[in-house]
Amino acid sequence: MYLGVDCGTQSTKVVVVDVQAGRLLGEASRPHHLVEGDNGRREQSPDEWIEAFTGAFHEALDRAGIQANTIRAIGISGQQHGMVALDAAGKPLHPAKLWCDTESNVQNQRLIAELGGEQGCIDKLGLVLQTGYTASKVAWLREVHPEAYRRIDSILLPHDYLNYWLTGEKVAEAGDASGTGYFDTRRRQWQHEVFATIAPELDAERVLPRLIDSQQPAGQVRAELAQHLGLRDDVLVSSGGGDNMLGAIGTGNILPGMVTMSLGTSGTICAHAAESVEADSALLANFCASHEGWLPLICTMNVTSATTRIRELFGLDIAGFNTAIESAPVGSDGVTVLPFFNGERVPALPEASASFLGLTSRNTTPDNLCRAVVEGATFGLRYGLELLGPLASQASQIRLIGGGARSEAWRQIVADITDTEVICPVVTDAAALGGAIQAAWCAGEGSLEELCGRLVAVDEGSRAVPSRVDVERYDQVYANYLARLGQLHGQF
Repeated sequence: MYLGVDCGTQSTKVVVVDVQAGRLLGEASRPHHLVEGDNGRREQSPDEWIEAFTGAFHEALDRAGIQANTIRAIGISGQQHGMVALDAAGKPLHPAKLWCDTESNVQNQRLIAELGGEQGCIDKLGLVLQTGYTASKVAWLREVHPEAYRRIDSILLPHDYLNYWLTGEKVAEAGDASGTGYFDTRRRQWQHEVFATIAPELDAERVLPRLIDSQQPAGQVRAELAQHLGLRDDVLVSSGGGDNMLGAIGTGNILPGMVTMSLGTSGTICAHAAESVEADSALLANFCASHEGWLPLICTMNVTSATTRIRELFGLDIAGFNTAIESAPVGSDGVTVLPFFNGERVPALPEASASFLGLTSRNTTPDNLCRAVVEGATFGLRYGLELLGPLASQASQIRLIGGGARSEAWRQIVADITDTEVICPVVTDAAALGGAIQAAWCAGEGSLEELCGRLVAVDEGSRAVPSRVDVERYDQVYANYLARLGQLHGQF
C-alpha cells in the first residue's frame, strides 16, 4: 500500500492506494487556517500542516480498512513557492508565507532589476521572477524581520518541510525547486549567484537543501515518528514535489500531448515538454517536472477563491451556486468580472483588485454575478492557455482537476471557452494520487508510465464537448473581457 499526501492552501489531503489492484482504498482531509492581512499578506503555521496530516492520515487508513504497518512508501505534494525559514533547531522562524502572498511585490520588482530585468532573469534562471515565488519572500524577511532573517539555518518549501518532519532530511527536487526563483530550471541546479543577490549574508551551500532526483527517496520515516504513527521502520518517503508537478503525474500528464488544468484556489495550466522551453512571455514558467523533463506552467491566482467569495456573498451552497450558473446565459447578460481579489499573477497585476463591470439595473442579479465570476476566472485561464502556444494548441483534451472540476456547469464553460474537450480523472485529488504514484515508482513498483496506466482513469460521465454555438459566443465575450482588462490595467 502507498500513501499520497497533498498539503494545499485550504487543506491537507491523504489517499491510500493499492497499486497492485489499481485502486484508491480510502481518503481524508483536514482544513488549514489562512492568515490574511494588509498589503496582500497570506500566511500559515507549518504546525497546522503536521496536525492536518496526522488527522487525515488516521482517518484515511480507517476508511481504507487497513493497518498503518502495510504502508510501504509515502509521497508528499505541497503548495508551491511557500517560504519555510528554519532556525538551527529546525523550528520555523516566521509563519510560512504562501504562494498567494503578494506582500513582497516591491522586493520582487527590485530583484528583477538587480538581476538585469526580465532578460537577465531568463539568462540566469530560465524564467522571470514572479511575486509569488520564494525569492522575494526571503528578501522581504531580510528587510522587515531582520532578527528572524539573521537566525536562518535553512530555507525549505512546504513539501520539503513535511519531508523533513517525516525523515529528518533537508532535501529538494527540481520540480518544486523551480518555483523558488533561485534555481536554474534549464540546468536543474541551485543558482548561487542569484541567491547571493537575494540573501547576501546567507551561505547558499549551508542554507539550501540538498538536491535529489525525482525517483530518489528523500529518506525513511524517522524511527520515533514511525512508531508513533504505527508505521514499519523501513517506510520510504519519495522526493515528492510541488502540487502542480504531482497533479500532472496524477492525471497521467507525463508525456507530450496533454494539458492539465486545475480549478483550485488558484488556477494552473501545464503541459509536459521533453526539453526546456524558451518562453515568449515572462508569464510562462519554465518549470521542471517531478519525474523527468519539464512542465511549462501558467498560474492564475483567483479561481475557486474568487467564486467562493461570491457564492458566500449570496448565501449559496455548492448546489445552489451551480444552479445559479446554469440559470444565467452565456456572457452573463453583459456582466464582466475581473476576479482579482488576491491581485493576479497572469496577467501580471499583483496589486490589482476585483472589478465588476457592465452592471445595470436589469442585469445585476445573483445568477448573472455567479456566472460572471466563473466566466472571469475561466477567461484568465484561457489567457494563460494561449501563452503555452503549441504545447496547448496541439492538445486534443484537457484533464480537469480541482474543486471547480466537480461542477458540470463549470466543466462545460471551460470546454466552450477553450474550444477543447474536457474530462476529469476518476480521482480528482490528482496531486495526492500523484504523490502515491511517485512513491510507488520510488519503491520500484514499475515504470511511471505503467503506474499511471494502472492508476489514472478518466470519468466518462464528466466529459464535456464544446458547443459550436457557445464557442462562437464566448469568442465575442472573451474579446470584451480583454478590452475591459486593457481599459483598467493597460494593453493586453
